[in-house]
Amino acid sequence: MTGSESLPARLDTSRPHPARVYDWWLGGKDNYPVDEELARRILAVDGTVLRGARANRRFMHRAVRTAAEAGIRQFLDIGTGIPTEPNLHQVAQGVAPESKVVYADNDPIVLRHAEALLNGTAEGGTDYAHADVRDIDALLDRAGESLDLTEPVALSLVALTHYLDDDPDGDDVYGLLRRYVAALAPGSYLILSQVTPDLSPEAIEQAANQFRRSGTPFHPRSLAEFSRFFDGLELLGPGVIPVYGWRPEPEDVAAQAEGIVPVYAGVARKV
Repeated sequence: MTGSESLPARLDTSRPHPARVYDWWLGGKDNYPVDEELARRILAVDGTVLRGARANRRFMHRAVRTAAEAGIRQFLDIGTGIPTEPNLHQVAQGVAPESKVVYADNDPIVLRHAEALLNGTAEGGTDYAHADVRDIDALLDRAGESLDLTEPVALSLVALTHYLDDDPDGDDVYGLLRRYVAALAPGSYLILSQVTPDLSPEAIEQAANQFRRSGTPFHPRSLAEFSRFFDGLELLGPGVIPVYGWRPEPEDVAAQAEGIVPVYAGVARKV
């Protein structure tokens, strides 16, 4: 694994970061007390978050395998989070060892762990970039050092869009997604999951309030709002659906007995 730039020296551990909160929910150790504190507060008001974190990871595995089995050999994972095995490159390269993967995240600690945990363990086609999803040009420039953006790419933003608002004067998440998709070659895939208030409204509102009080924006979206991300694309079956139900494997079917997961998921192809 190679790094496309040197990583910032200063790690901000004074505020919780979603990637590190998510790491705590997954049982990881790469988080700080401030992250654990927020993770526990959210868990206290929303008992679905642990199931949601696990379900999101399994969805990523299934979606990446689907894209790789369809012939995709390039993957761009934005908001990658703390590396957790099996990670995206391991899934993709398990199908096709020649697959190229670029991870991008805006938290220096995520990139430091990516460097430490992945260096020397991955195939030669794995890279990372310290970049923010909102800085489209810079992120794509860095990704383009490893990926050929004139050829199909699977773009993954799993459990990321709910941290972005849809205000045209703010994050403009719908505009961001349109610009990313426009930069992809025909035949590319878009892999998304997003927290929704539809399935557990009271708990999700309380969890969202905990995020917001910590300084992290949080924007759960309805089925119609989430489906807008796929406008103009060809949805793969079974379409936009609760995350457990997207092409489930036996482990996912069994996990449904644990209870609901208020997350939507979908995968679409650019034609």
